Amino acid sequence: MGAIDVPADALWGAQTERARRNFQVSGERLPAGFLRALALIKWAAARANAALAGLAPDLAAAIERAALEVADGRHAEQFPLDVYQTGSGTSTNMNVNEVIAHLAARTLGRPVHPNDDVNRSQSSNDCVPSAIHVAAALALEAEVLPALGHLAATLARRESGLEGIVKTGRTHLMDAVPLTLGQELSAWRTQVEDARARLEGLRPRLCRLAQGGTAVGTGLNAPAGFGARVAAELAARTGVPFVAHPNPFAALAGQDAAVELAGQLRGAAVALLKIANDLRWMNSGPLAGLAEIALPALQPGSSIMPGKVNPVAPEAAAMAAAQVIGLDAAITIAGQSGNFQLNVMLPLIAHDLDAALRLVAAAARLLADGAIAGFTVNERTLAAAVGRNPILVTALNARIGYEAGAAIAKEAYATGEPILEVAVRRTGLPRAELESLLDPRRLAAGRDAP
Repeated sequence: MGAIDVPADALWGAQTERARRNFQVSGERLPAGFLRALALIKWAAARANAALAGLAPDLAAAIERAALEVADGRHAEQFPLDVYQTGSGTSTNMNVNEVIAHLAARTLGRPVHPNDDVNRSQSSNDCVPSAIHVAAALALEAEVLPALGHLAATLARRESGLEGIVKTGRTHLMDAVPLTLGQELSAWRTQVEDARARLEGLRPRLCRLAQGGTAVGTGLNAPAGFGARVAAELAARTGVPFVAHPNPFAALAGQDAAVELAGQLRGAAVALLKIANDLRWMNSGPLAGLAEIALPALQPGSSIMPGKVNPVAPEAAAMAAAQVIGLDAAITIAGQSGNFQLNVMLPLIAHDLDAALRLVAAAARLLADGAIAGFTVNERTLAAAVGRNPILVTALNARIGYEAGAAIAKEAYATGEPILEVAVRRTGLPRAELESLLDPRRLAAGRDAP
């Protein structure tokens, strides 16, 4: 394609430079986690090539050293390419190959070829899908699962301390029969635990790597056992049980595990969004809202209204969750762009999956530490609302029937009288019995009338 000038201080070469000039779309680069994963694959490939493909030991050692420098983030400025590039990610694969070759050449004092040496036994078509899986698996283990576990533990701790506080339940945003605040938090905790369990369940599929399939899945130009050897090296270094995909054709042609992960992250985001919105409602007021709880006052809430404090942590978490839902839609579209033997939206999947993983982890920790751990309970407000709630008449259904109960509730709404007083007057049942039947704590426990 002719000569091209490369900046004198750049570690990259001609292929990277062409891509840098060709793809000036967004200014967004591929995430550090993905580049780290790709560099780790180059490290593992050098070791496998030394054992299986005749790569000279000193050359392999130089490539390994250079790859680990890249994986450690020591040359982040040398990866300038836009996310929106060739759909296979070939430009970024060659960017990594060229930088590692340049660094290895410095060590050896002789040229190192980015294709023949660094990319030996590999193709962009198996390296990039493998890097997507490696990056996602590492982020899942190090960030997302611990963050969701932290949120679940925080909820469990608050749940146990609030199990005796009765409040008004709500369905359709309308008053319903009582439950305890601990019971309400138990629902959130279970949602988070279930989201975490679903993410754990997909790990075996995420840990299967395309490496060794090379261009179309046949493994052309790679020695037998290469993919398994690379996966084993990565597993030993990271502690994550990576294995070679049993069907490399599927691993190259589709991105189903990435799509599955995005979907489960969306599910976790939906749960976080539900919790964030419940917290906002419960905190609303403090005079004209529900005012059931008071969230920690993290910062002033208004530039014009002095003393106003807003539920900023749940709001930020809700926005992060909304973004995760949108990222899932983009990954879904990208996932179906597997034409015959190769998906051609791999950089987009790498970018958006990394963002979704980071956002779920950050939102979970923000809710745990910025909202749930420190909120206080307005017990007087909760008790007052429960005490004047005509829906308590539901407890009388078995004794007086639905229609009679509805009449009592209607009168209590109209007059503002306590439900107990209306029930005593209209039913003729003994006050002591009605007090027992209408006890909010008994109702929250779900016990039927004796």
